[in-house]
Amino acid sequence: MALSSDIRPDAQPPLEMEEPKPVPAPEHAPSAHDSHDAEDTEQIMQELRQTRAEQAVAERRNRKLTLDKATFGITGVLALAFVAWGFLGRDSLAATSTLALGWVMEYTGWLFMVLASLFVVFVLWLALGKWGNIPLGKDGEKPEFRTVSWIAMMFAAGMGIGLMFYGVAEPLYHYIAPPPGTVDGRTPAAIQTAMATSIFHWTLHPWAMYAVVGIAMAYGTYRLGRRQLISAAFTSLFGIRTVEGPVGKFINILAIFATLFGTAASLGLGALQIGSGLTSNGWIGEIGTPVLVAIVAILTACFVASAVSGISRGIQWLSNINMVLAVILALIVFVAGPTLFILNLIPAAVGDYARDLAEMSSRTEAVGDEALRTWMSGWTIFYWAWWVSWTPFVGMFIARISRGRTIRQFVTGVLLVPSIVSVIWFGIFGGTAFKVQEDADKAGTPGLVSMASGSPSIDFDGALFDLVRNMSMPAWLTAAVIVLAMVLVAIFFITGADSASIIMASLSSNGSSDPKRGLVIFWGLLTGAVAAVMMLAGGDEPSEALSGLQRITIVAALPFVLVMLLLCVALVKDLRRDPLSLRRRLADSVVERAIRTGVDQHGGVQFDLVTKHECGERCPDGTCRGDSPGSDAASSDSPKAGTTNGVPADAIKPAPTL
Repeated sequence: MALSSDIRPDAQPPLEMEEPKPVPAPEHAPSAHDSHDAEDTEQIMQELRQTRAEQAVAERRNRKLTLDKATFGITGVLALAFVAWGFLGRDSLAATSTLALGWVMEYTGWLFMVLASLFVVFVLWLALGKWGNIPLGKDGEKPEFRTVSWIAMMFAAGMGIGLMFYGVAEPLYHYIAPPPGTVDGRTPAAIQTAMATSIFHWTLHPWAMYAVVGIAMAYGTYRLGRRQLISAAFTSLFGIRTVEGPVGKFINILAIFATLFGTAASLGLGALQIGSGLTSNGWIGEIGTPVLVAIVAILTACFVASAVSGISRGIQWLSNINMVLAVILALIVFVAGPTLFILNLIPAAVGDYARDLAEMSSRTEAVGDEALRTWMSGWTIFYWAWWVSWTPFVGMFIARISRGRTIRQFVTGVLLVPSIVSVIWFGIFGGTAFKVQEDADKAGTPGLVSMASGSPSIDFDGALFDLVRNMSMPAWLTAAVIVLAMVLVAIFFITGADSASIIMASLSSNGSSDPKRGLVIFWGLLTGAVAAVMMLAGGDEPSEALSGLQRITIVAALPFVLVMLLLCVALVKDLRRDPLSLRRRLADSVVERAIRTGVDQHGGVQFDLVTKHECGERCPDGTCRGDSPGSDAASSDSPKAGTTNGVPADAIKPAPTL
């Protein structure tokens, strides 16, 4: 069978798998079972030959990958049109995006809730089932990156900057104002609910979404030799003409669009957080748009340089550094904060999450009032739609760095490791925030939260820096930790944005795993330009312009969630025809056929199917004298002496070893 080694032009010729030799036909007259088994064997062999031929064709098709002018041109025009809309008609963009987002949340929120949980079940089923040992590459191929680097790059691309932004603010918000219909705020029970809700939003569900796209892309690219395109994963479902036609291009354009604007929105949010850190240290006064645009420009230059250097150098190096710095920051807060409380909080939070998981996964507005609907739209459904919009970029990136790992290893690493890190992160930063706020409440001071119109008001941009300033640390250490946090935000964004630039370049160059540098630079600069222009369009409220960008990106997630559902179907169809699956089916068929032949010819004797009798020995005449009186007489209907199950004793040979 031909297995792809890569999709690069210099890819090695596919390896040939020796076809199993046909099973000799039985000497006795063929039965209905024999005919059926022969048909099954021939069908499996035909599927093996067909799979080998398809992979060989895929290898030849992928040797020359050039710019996809249609995908590149349409996406570029749409991006520029959107930027012009945001710059010239900010109010119109805000109104339209708000209306569209409201419709998505109200009428399709249930769809996001159902499919998010379905994706968790699906990837766990893949990992724990019979396909878990299928490699995402050639048979016997080793992983391309060390496990530590693999985890660091994966986490930095998928969650890093988000945890810096929400690690303090989200659990604190839910502590002050828990989800409607749960518990009262500012109570011990509110701490449990806040931690369980935060963990729910940031662990299994988002990473399961990334894993669906990641497995499909890695399997299709490195196992089957297909192009590194979202559309290519649907080849088995729709055929090559469809996935390379308008339908396939639409899927790829949607993926680029979501990646571009999602990354641009994150760039803007990162700039806001870095600006807040500069203000916290007293280095600048009030943050204005020129300062934010300057920060965006610096970050853009850094991530473009990293992207041009490649994944194995710049991105891997920065991700490893980021992991070390993140551990240092977490240790400082852990030691300087309420250490014992944090140690007690983390296991309790995991238990609360496990206890409430079913309820949180099935919570919809049907079980609450308008307050719950508003809360769901602003938190859970918003998160699920946002994660879906990020799946093209993050899923394709973790597929790119996961070559050589099995499906089981992939799911274990992608699902469990980031989830564990997120739990620890929220435990340290959220737990410290709880204690700081409790102390402030006792002292009658605002602390980290202020109330506005009955609702908690938290500065999400500066929540992390506010926490550091309220901790009991020397002034020099406080300033150093704030600088460390700003550096982390910058590197987390750089390692995410440079990966996004490479993915967009790959999607617009027919799936090349090594796109041209000029194309990578173009998408990187366009990402920075989108963020900068939207901030300029926002005037005195740049965050509002970025919110409009976020809303449009989330609206684009609606069709993509259906794409992901079909992706699951296509992946299962591919895995059923995987060489390992076919060889397993062939082996089962051969063994079953051999057993049937033995039973038909020898009554099971060849397979040692004769049972022991009461005497504990094998009686040659088929009767058992035992120890009971009168048992010395043979039964009248027993086989003749000298036979076993009607077969002459001297004809019995030792059972063969299977």
